[in-house]
Amino acid sequence: MDSSNANVLFPAVLAATVHDIKNSLGIVLELIRQMALKRQPEPGEDFSQLEYEANRINHSLMQLLVMYKIDSSNFALEIDEYPALDIINEARAQQDVLSKLNSVRVQIDCDEDLLCYCDYPNISNALGTVLNNALRYTRSAISISAGAEAGYTKFCIEDDGHGYPEHLLNADFGSVADLDWVKGNTGLGLYFVSVIAGMHINNGKTGFVKIDNHSRLGGARFCLFLP
Repeated sequence: MDSSNANVLFPAVLAATVHDIKNSLGIVLELIRQMALKRQPEPGEDFSQLEYEANRINHSLMQLLVMYKIDSSNFALEIDEYPALDIINEARAQQDVLSKLNSVRVQIDCDEDLLCYCDYPNISNALGTVLNNALRYTRSAISISAGAEAGYTKFCIEDDGHGYPEHLLNADFGSVADLDWVKGNTGLGLYFVSVIAGMHINNGKTGFVKIDNHSRLGGARFCLFLP
């Protein structure tokens, strides 16, 4: 096999392997839930931790598959109108196990009438990715909010942790080459969210993300802007 064929084959094999792993992981997750139910009313933190870690792996595999489809030009958003509050609640539900494990208070600030034009599954998963990161680094509280700003729907996730490290604050999330693969916190999740945001285009505006350490709670702040 020549190198050109190998370069084409490897991503396809990797994608197929990731898909198989996701299927197996789905079975593992279901077994964990069944075992936890047998130990009701107190399944214990060990089962909650197992479920959280399995869900986290599953979430990362989903991101890999989406990035593969984007890279192979085999991905398209399905844009529709959704209540912003529904998107926030879905992201929060994805991380409910971790918030309970870490005893973190998650508060939501969003008008019930606020609408957002987006790809619901990918945006809720993207916000879930950022929320997962915030839950790992916050001390005790997280705020998730949404509102209208300058023709965009703006989602913010703020925490009371130590804030983003300098290398992430200075990173260009439009470029994989700008990610730090040496440090544990590479910014890959933020890169994924940035890519999904950038695919949302409406009325000459393009979605984007911003991060800083100006959280109202004293830590990191992530903002997603969707046109």
